[in-house]
Order: sequence, then structure tokens, then C-alpha cells
Amino acid sequence: MSDPVDLREFVSAFVTEAAEHLEVANSKLLLIESAARGGQPMLRHVRDVFRALHTIKGLAAMVGVESIVTISHRMEAILRTADQASTALSLDTIDALLEGTRAIEVRVKQLADGLPVGEPPASLVLRLDTLDAEPEAATRAITRATRLDPAIAQKLSAAEHEHLATASAAGQRAYRADFFPSPARAEQGFSINRVRERVSAIGELVKVLPLSVPATEHAPGGLAFVILVVTSALPAQLAAAVGIDADAVIALDAEVKPEVAAESDAVEDELIVNEPARRGIVRVDVSRLDEAMDRLSSLVVSRFRLSREAVRLAERGVDVRTLQTLLAEHSRQLRDLRAAILKVRMVPIAEVLDRVPMIVRSLRRSTGKSVRLEIDGGHTELDKAVAERLFPAIVHLVRNAVDHAIETPDERARRGKPEEGLVRVTCTEHSNARLVLSVSDDGRGIDRETVARRAEVEVPATDAELLDLLCRPGLSTRDEVSTVSGRGMGLDIIRRVAVEQLGGELAVSSVWRVGTTFTMTVPLTVSIVDAFTFECAGQRFVVPVAIVDEIVEVDEGVATRLAGSKGNVRVFFRRGESIPLLPLEEVLGLGVERVGARKAIVVRRAGEPIAFAVDRMLGQQEVVVRPLEDPLVQVPGITGATDLGDGQPTLVVDLVALGGVVRMVRGAAA
Repeated sequence: MSDPVDLREFVSAFVTEAAEHLEVANSKLLLIESAARGGQPMLRHVRDVFRALHTIKGLAAMVGVESIVTISHRMEAILRTADQASTALSLDTIDALLEGTRAIEVRVKQLADGLPVGEPPASLVLRLDTLDAEPEAATRAITRATRLDPAIAQKLSAAEHEHLATASAAGQRAYRADFFPSPARAEQGFSINRVRERVSAIGELVKVLPLSVPATEHAPGGLAFVILVVTSALPAQLAAAVGIDADAVIALDAEVKPEVAAESDAVEDELIVNEPARRGIVRVDVSRLDEAMDRLSSLVVSRFRLSREAVRLAERGVDVRTLQTLLAEHSRQLRDLRAAILKVRMVPIAEVLDRVPMIVRSLRRSTGKSVRLEIDGGHTELDKAVAERLFPAIVHLVRNAVDHAIETPDERARRGKPEEGLVRVTCTEHSNARLVLSVSDDGRGIDRETVARRAEVEVPATDAELLDLLCRPGLSTRDEVSTVSGRGMGLDIIRRVAVEQLGGELAVSSVWRVGTTFTMTVPLTVSIVDAFTFECAGQRFVVPVAIVDEIVEVDEGVATRLAGSKGNVRVFFRRGESIPLLPLEEVLGLGVERVGARKAIVVRRAGEPIAFAVDRMLGQQEVVVRPLEDPLVQVPGITGATDLGDGQPTLVVDLVALGGVVRMVRGAAA
């Protein structure tokens, strides 16, 4: 007798798969809820939620997590009723379903952490058992049907019939186009997957059904695919997408009574035709990618050592031309390998931002405020490690925007604003190396006098000074602590994530009674970066290329001394702009003073240029950044250390953070 199968090896795969389907379910439920508030049913999304939960239930049963099976099964019952009866979900029902997905998420996390999986909440089970989908008047009033063959009509659900029948209400039309696959069409680039992509680009795919037909020259495989689509495109455009004549596109605008197929048949057809192909996709645990990056980091350090040895051999008169050629080729290969590994580690910023709508929904309920969320993430990708560190900062910024900035509906009405507040999250990629993420709102803005009074200091004159006050640990403008805010830790955490952990920058811009914008600028990756190596006071340092604006020649003896400053701060002019110049050795307290012709590294802090005088630039190269995680060795302006091949640690400086010295010196002078 064979040994029983140990299902524990499937837990990791289950957790990953369940997380993906939960993300789909949550996003679709939020869309349904938003449409329901506007009185518009979106029954086509009900099937997506049903399918996601159906998959989760099957996977949970496979690994023996009965509590998830129980919750999923009851949620399926509600969705099945809505689908078969062509009814929209009420807000109360949607709320219960979202509570159910949250309960499943908790139990998936317990399983991932190796903890005992809790039983289904009794209150949730009772609520799901007693709820039923409530029909919307608009849905019941639909009498217009579509012209479909009975054999096709029987394979459609009520929601799909409704989607086709109500296309004209949205200024669109419903069409049928039949695609007959063949080797000749495949050579022309017309496969069923490519056709689906092209049709989806110009309209909404309602259904793709396989249909058995007599084998002919036109259909050599005896197979056809019936494509049902809702679109505002012309029939000729749809025909071009499918690769057929325009006359073969059928408009579905006559009336015939449809028959609704059994739920099991519809699900089976849709899974066969519409399930995305998973070939070529391999899920890899992040720890394995981290291990690959560590091995690559060791190779980079070894390359440094080889280069140094080659230089020493050349100094002894050894002919190292062949070795130099090999080293150059090796460097290119390492750079390509680094790019390949980083590409695997990169995740779309959308994966981070997709969780924000659920946070805003929860805040709406807890604060009683009406808030609209807009997200523009673009197509930016960033390192998985950066994404995981960045998400808590985004959560704090969004919570502050809703709880602190957005006014109540009554207060907004008195000020002539729309009762619904707006929170906007935007992401852009800068110079292929840094991510600029901003969270803005149209709320009340920041009252500088209140902040100054709480901090017992003078009213801040600039946004940078205001940010420094807001980031003080323990400072809060709230009199009472709530479940959302009031502890005075939010912005301090954001600054530590953006500046100290990621070596980025945090800025704020606020106008009283107009709104506030917080902007984080962080690197897309923090493990292996391109950096400039330079020397200052007899020591070597490196600075990431991404934060450097330019490198210039300056003469400290000619630069103008900043009047009243306590430090050796000078100013020089470049392209009509005055730039403060600080000796880096003085900023770092190295105890060496020097005035004369030097190199200057220019960076920008809050949009303002700042230059740091150094002795000489040594070059540009890839470096492996090791963060300084021990609190005893963490110093402001030092983000980590690296090895340049000689076994000696070289500090990685954050000149943007050190730029705060300019403001402090100016403040002391004033």
C-alpha cells in the first residue's frame, strides 16, 4: 500500500493561487458596489466573482481547509441565485460578500504562517445563509432580447443575455462573429487567442463558444468559435479583428425568447474557452530570487577584485590586454545577468495599488465620509522588495488623506465643494531608475498654525519645514486617538520607509482649504545599483547615479560665502540659478577643511539644487548595497555599505537627506 499524499507541499501553491483569485473577487465586488450606488447593475461581473470563489473552494478542499470551503460555498449560493435569476446584488449583500472574502484572506494567511486555521465566523455564516440577491427594478424592466440561434442561446446565462440586450443603453451594439480556425489562418496570424485579444481591444467579449460544424474547406477542423461581443466599433472593424468579411458579422437586435442554460454547462464552456493560458508561467518563491541576487552580488564583488588585480599586474609590466578584454566581456555578461534577474523580480505597481480601494472602502465606513478614489499607476514596475516596503507608506498616506484632510459632506457643502471628496494616487517612472508616487486630496489642507502650536515652535515658512514638523514622532493634530489615526506615528513611518529604508525622498505641498499632496521618490530597486565613486578627505564613498543631478567643477575660493551662516556654506551660480555649496567633509564631520578648486555633486531636495564639494571623482560602476540594519550604526545620510573589491567597506551616502543641513544652517543664520 502506497504512502498517503502529504498535502503540505501544496500549501505554498494554494496560498499563491488563492491570493490571486481573492484579488479578482475583491476588485470585481468593488466595481459591482460602485455601479450599484449609481443604480446600474453589472451582472457580468457576478460570474467572475463566482468563478474565483469556485476555484478557491476547490483548492481549499484539496488541501483540507474546510472553513474556507464552508465560507466559499455559501457565497457561491448567493452569486448563483443572482446569476440564474438575472438580479443585481444589493449593497447589503455586497457588504456580506466582501466580509466573506476578508474572512477567507485571514484563513489563507493563517495557513501560510503555519497557524491553526480558524473556524468560519458564526455571524458571517448566518448572515450569508439568510441573505438573498434582491432584484433591481431596472433589471426586471428589461424586455428586449437578442436574436440568437436556440442552440447558442441555451448556453448563455441570464447575465450574458442581459449584457447583450442592454448594449444600446450604453451607446453600443451587440454582434456575433464566427471564427473558423485553419492552418492557413494561423499562418496569417489569426488564431483564436489572437482573435480574442484583437476583439477585446475594440469591445467587451461577452462569450466565446466552441461549435461543432461539418468539416469543409472553409472549416477543415470541423470547429467554429462563436464570438459574442458588445462594442461601439463598426462591423468592418470587428470583421478585420476576426479576419472575416464584414457581411459575416451579425447584429443581434431582433427579438427571440432565450433559454438559460444550466449553470454547470455554462461554467464548463467558459472554463474551456475563456480560461487564460498558463503555459510558460512559473511561480517562483521570492526567497529563491533573493538567493539568486545574493549570488550575483558575490560575482559583482569578485569582478571588482579581478579588475584590481589586473591593474596591479599591468603596473608590474605584465601584458594584460587579453585579460582586460575578458574582463570587459565578463562585465557585460554580469550586467545582462543583473538585468535579467531584476526583470524577474520586478512587479507591476498595480499589484501594490490594487489593494488601496479596499482600504478606502473601509475608511469610508469608519469615518462616515464620502470619498472617491482615483488611481493612475501607469505601467511602472519596481522591485518586489521595494514594493513590500512601500505599501505600508502608501497605506498611511491614504489613511491620513481620508481621516485628516477630507471634510465631512456637510462641511464640504458649506465651503462650496462637492460633497464627495477626492483622493488621487498617481505613479510615474523617472529616468528609468526612480518611482515618483504622489497621494493628493482636495480636502481642507494643512493648518500650519495648528501644527506649530502642537509642536510648540514657530509657524513653518516652507513646505520642507512643515514636513519636518509633521514627521516628528508623537505629533498629531488629533485630540483623541481613533482606530484610524491620532497616535502621531504615520508620517514618521512614511519618512523612515521612503528616506531611510529606500534612500528616497519625501515632500509635501499643501494649500489651506484647497488640498494636500505628498510625494515619495524612491528607487525602483535597492540591491544592485549604478553608482559614482568619489574621494573626500582621504576616504572613498559611493552615491547612486539616480539621485545625482550633475557633476561640476567649482572653486570654493571664488564661491560666495553665505552671509551669517555658522558653517562653511558658500553659494555659486550656474545657468542663472544660485546653488548652495557644502564641503562634504564638514557635513560628515571628518575634521578636514579645504578651500580651492574641487568637484561638486549636485542633487535636488524638494526641487531645490544643493551641491556637495568632494576631492575627486573615481568613476562609475555597479555596486552591491548592503543596508545598515543595526540601529546602533544607522546614521542620517548613510544608507548602506558596499565592497569595491578590496575587502574594505565603503559607505553609500544619501546626499538628498544630507541636504537638510542647508536648511538648518540657514535657519541658524536667520
